[in-house]
Amino acid sequence: MSKDYYAILGVDRDASPEAIKKAYRRRAMKVHPDVAQEADAAEKFKELNEAYEVLSDPNKRAVFDRGGDPMSSAGAGFSGFGGGFAGGFDFSNLVDAMFGAAGTRGPRSRVRQGQDALVRVSLKLHEAVFGTTKPVKVDTAVVCPKCSGHGGEPGSEPVTCTTCQGSGEVTQIQRSFLGDIRTSQACPTCRGYGTIIPRPCGECSGEGRVRTTRTLQVRIPAGVSTGIRIHLEGQGEVGPGGGPAGDLYVELAVEAHETFRREGDNLEVVVKVPMTAAALGTSIDVATLEAEWEGSDLEDRKVAVEVPAGTQSGTRIPLKGRGVPRLRGGGRGDLGVTLLVQTPTKLDDRQRELLRELAEARDESAPEGVAAQGHKGVFGKLSEWFS
Repeated sequence: MSKDYYAILGVDRDASPEAIKKAYRRRAMKVHPDVAQEADAAEKFKELNEAYEVLSDPNKRAVFDRGGDPMSSAGAGFSGFGGGFAGGFDFSNLVDAMFGAAGTRGPRSRVRQGQDALVRVSLKLHEAVFGTTKPVKVDTAVVCPKCSGHGGEPGSEPVTCTTCQGSGEVTQIQRSFLGDIRTSQACPTCRGYGTIIPRPCGECSGEGRVRTTRTLQVRIPAGVSTGIRIHLEGQGEVGPGGGPAGDLYVELAVEAHETFRREGDNLEVVVKVPMTAAALGTSIDVATLEAEWEGSDLEDRKVAVEVPAGTQSGTRIPLKGRGVPRLRGGGRGDLGVTLLVQTPTKLDDRQRELLRELAEARDESAPEGVAAQGHKGVFGKLSEWFS
């Protein structure tokens, strides 16, 4: 033999089929006439294909290893560059060797997996804190009730496509300087399915699914926050052909509350107290978030807060276990009660006289303003709250 196919591919004589394929793929990308600039690129590419054809075929390779002519013994071969390949060249074999077999040949199934779906749901603060069951409307695809996903009218069955004979693909042959190049593509008649539905379902037009709006009862666990997604397996889009449904994700958004503010697992609230009560000390009842939750006990809807004598505006009193239930783990956060001391703006003569007497008794008739240092102060704390 005048040609050494192993040398042309650059592999050893004991190379495995996978090594031969990789070597061909690597060489073909370099010597292909559309890539290489050398004048003899076409001839080199023809030799490379001949070498791969022989060494990738166990029978032809065995004949070559024994010193015989694998091309003549196979009854096929190259009749010369001008005439092209005697047996024609299957372009899909070149693609498989260069890029790996796609594994998609043959008719494709009409039944496919459905897509996932996403819906967004708004929650009141008390719903997010204590949990609830929420009706959620989902606009999605469901199995066609008329054909049950079959795609055809009742009593009809798919028939084999006469264009591709059920293979789902058609082959085209083109002449080139390399010879006959065969390319395969999805059958245009059956769109690659291999079968045709002669009487498509009038309800779904052969799709096997229809769009509709359905309502799901979604359980919201206690302690959720904005951005959390609840995963409902198999509640998404039904696939074409009545295929398995994808998953549904419910994304939560918690609305702002006019009274309570959430900080992680804590709830914060600002409560106004009269100046005299803050000075003398008192006990006040504060409504909790449970007051808006129908499932709460009556005794939990209010909590007594002890205000020590001399309490300053901006003082925060934490109430343990009155905040948000922890989503992961037990227990609850705190309810932080920030006191806003109110100075009276409307006084009658008697009240004004009493305050004047108090100011004189405390030597505060003409007080000197002293700037506070080292802490945020009342305005800093309250500005954080109202922001």
